[in-house]
Amino acid sequence: MPYIDILKEIMIEHNLSQQKFADLLGVNQTTVSQWLLGKKKPGYDSIQLLYDKFDVEPNLLFDLDKRD
Repeated sequence: MPYIDILKEIMIEHNLSQQKFADLLGVNQTTVSQWLLGKKKPGYDSIQLLYDKFDVEPNLLFDLDKRD
C-alpha cells in the first residue's frame, strides 16, 4: 500500500483533519497536503513520529518489506 493511502487511512481511523494531523506531527498543513498529493514524502522526524504515535512501521510506510 502506498504511503499516501496509509496516511489517509490513519487520518480517517483517527478522525483527523489535515491540520490536526499536521499538528500531531509538528509540520504545517501544507506539508501534509503535499504528502497526500504525492509531491513530497515524510522526512525522518515525521516517519519516527508516525511510528511512535500510530505504530506505522517505516518499512510498511514505504513498501520496503517486500521480498522477492
